[in-house]
Amino acid sequence: MNPLSEALRACIGQRVDQIDTPALVVDLDAMERNIARMAEFARKHQVLWRPHAKLHKSAEIALLLQRAGAVGACVQKTAEAEALALGGVRDITITNQVIAPSKLLRVARLSAWLQAQGGRLALAVDSADGVQRLAEAMAQAAPRARIDVLVEIDVGQGRCGVPPGAPALALAQAVARLTQLRFAGLHAYHGRAQHLRGAAERREAIAAAVQAARHTRDLIAATGLAVPLVTGSGTGTLVHEAASGVYGELQAGSFLFMDADYAQNEREPAQPAFEHALYVKTQVISVQGGHAVCDAGHKSHAIDSGLPRVALLPPERALHYANGGDEHGILTAQGTQARLPAIGQMLWLIPGHCDPTVNLHDALIGVRGGLETGVVERVIRVDARGALS
Repeated sequence: MNPLSEALRACIGQRVDQIDTPALVVDLDAMERNIARMAEFARKHQVLWRPHAKLHKSAEIALLLQRAGAVGACVQKTAEAEALALGGVRDITITNQVIAPSKLLRVARLSAWLQAQGGRLALAVDSADGVQRLAEAMAQAAPRARIDVLVEIDVGQGRCGVPPGAPALALAQAVARLTQLRFAGLHAYHGRAQHLRGAAERREAIAAAVQAARHTRDLIAATGLAVPLVTGSGTGTLVHEAASGVYGELQAGSFLFMDADYAQNEREPAQPAFEHALYVKTQVISVQGGHAVCDAGHKSHAIDSGLPRVALLPPERALHYANGGDEHGILTAQGTQARLPAIGQMLWLIPGHCDPTVNLHDALIGVRGGLETGVVERVIRVDARGALS
């Protein structure tokens, strides 16, 4: 784990206007309000919540969420699990398939280490081959340990996941026959549904996912094999999984920061009022004719879900951000009273997609007191930045 740079450590105590650019900044007050809203939502609906750490990739934040009531963390990669465990997180679910023998040996060793610390590791599987490979790795690298295994079913994502129903039953029974594997339930996540813009579209998609999960759960339970948990959900649909009576655990993660893509969704009345908490701070470095240029390009924010939006400006003074390349953004006047910003002016961008944006930065700069007059309170290490394996 690389130490934070001297420059990052030195910014603690600085005013927001002194933060060098481009920088990834967290509004700590907004983030904590989002955490409180999510914790209250989970309590109200009597469901567990295990926020996905592929968003923040930070052990510090994962532990903060656990202090607020989260039962643990989700990750997508073995290396993300290792990074969080090194930072003190003891209850981790890898919501993805791990097939390579070298990675499975790491999974087995991590499972044994967490178990020795009083924690646990869970892994999703969607094939008999994956189950057998995991069992062999556990026997080789962690013969005295057990690992929780979730059978992943495809409830509409069209990515990983065994078909619901009989194929999932066969896989659950295969897991249950192996002594070092503990069948822990079903993983049923519909990722595409998170970004369906209409509330009715999302409701319909998750109704089908709930039915598939319920049918599969009941089919397995009818054989005498207990299904301890159905887990899944995301920020865009959590109101439906929480109210389903089927899902016992929510994996939503983006609620913590939100992003410009989620802001385009029609909000559900029952959805907690999550607010933007993650921003790229940028500075205007050039003004030429009808446009200005800022110093935050693709290296500062992800563009897979669209370009960032310029924040904290009233509609009549709105600026439009356009693609300027790796290190530049092009700004033009959009509002009826908008004027180009002056050279040196600081602006705030809301990223199009928060998860991969975080992965571009070594640290999150946490500001207390707002983005206009606040002060840097702490710097949060992105422990699992680049943890792709």
